[in-house]
Amino acid sequence: MGAGGSKSQQRSSATNFAVPPSPVSLFTSSSILSGSSLSSLSKTRCDDSTPPPPPPPPGGAIPPPPPPSSSDPSSQSLPIEDGNKSSSPEEDSIARAAAAASAFINPGPYEQAPQDLKRLVMLDTYDGFRCDINKQLSPYMAVVHSFWLGTNMIPDGRRRTYTWLTQVADETSLYMARVDPDRLSVDGRIHKALLGGLAMAKLQVGVSADGQSDQCLLDVDVNGPSWAGNFKYGSMGGGTVYGCSFHQGITPNLSMGGEGMYVSANGNMISSYMVKYSMPASGDPVDERTLGPRRPGAPLPDGPSSTFLAQFAPGSPSGLPLSLNYKRIVTPNRVTLGAELACDPFTLASNVMLGAEFKFSRSKLQVAVDGSAKIQSVLEAKLGKEPGQPSLTLCAEVDHLKDEMKFGYGLSIDG
Repeated sequence: MGAGGSKSQQRSSATNFAVPPSPVSLFTSSSILSGSSLSSLSKTRCDDSTPPPPPPPPGGAIPPPPPPSSSDPSSQSLPIEDGNKSSSPEEDSIARAAAAASAFINPGPYEQAPQDLKRLVMLDTYDGFRCDINKQLSPYMAVVHSFWLGTNMIPDGRRRTYTWLTQVADETSLYMARVDPDRLSVDGRIHKALLGGLAMAKLQVGVSADGQSDQCLLDVDVNGPSWAGNFKYGSMGGGTVYGCSFHQGITPNLSMGGEGMYVSANGNMISSYMVKYSMPASGDPVDERTLGPRRPGAPLPDGPSSTFLAQFAPGSPSGLPLSLNYKRIVTPNRVTLGAELACDPFTLASNVMLGAEFKFSRSKLQVAVDGSAKIQSVLEAKLGKEPGQPSLTLCAEVDHLKDEMKFGYGLSIDG
């Protein structure tokens, strides 16, 4: 060790006033030699008073730089940047505003806002036998044959009906036609996206042999960053129809809207107003910051949630203008509960309905009961595990006060 040290000192003194050693070579040598070898190296005038730090271990964090020396004038003139410096209140407010703005998306059409809550208490029950045969002719075209046999629910007194439906759709448009050979009627729809998807034009046309149900209605849906609007114009019931609606997202959980329509055939002015609010279920540790952007007023998808909806429609056909709906997701994609209270604040007439939905691996059960003890139930079951398998539907409705009952079953076959 002593002989090696004297030889290194002789080499160091020989090069002390010659070309100074490169810092890169010194750093490389210090990273290779052991601690005892580093102590044997003598310092030159070009060396810093503080030795360079050892390299970080593979995969380790880089150590912080050493504090500046008071004798080094360059370290006193240049301030050191602090990566953990706290942001100013102005920067925090801008960040919060940007995060809040990114959480707003289009709330959807006004007429579709209450459907997710009302479907739990208003079930589609029927009598007789229904059969729908779906055939996919191409990736863009499909045909549906629909049969309804042994029923007493058709308004014109028929006991059976058959309709043929076809539709052609692509990324920006939809064309659909339905033909009823018994009534000699044809219904058609055309949907077309406009302005790169910012607007959607919808044309509905209905023609029949007697001319009583002829109609032509044009809808234009306009979508904004946090709102959705709709305009209607056409002919219905022998008169002109004008209408408009607006749905605005106030916060990620709250949305409000209204709708108005004027029918010149009977001079009726139809209007409705709605408020919808969604929130996580009480006691559920759902962090809204991890959910990302979502529709204002929509239920939280990653956990149990509650949704409230209040709608006021003066001149409602049911005679109960005020309706309050509640939806509770107990277990996502498994158990959902719903309730509706419809009332008239002036006459105090009211009606209450309760509903529940249970989803299983290949089946779904829906049950609803109202204040008059009328019970409705619908059971849908897949008849196979593979996608596109036929599905069987069983439905029943029992009204104990009126002593009325109806039962039906249906079959849907996908080709």
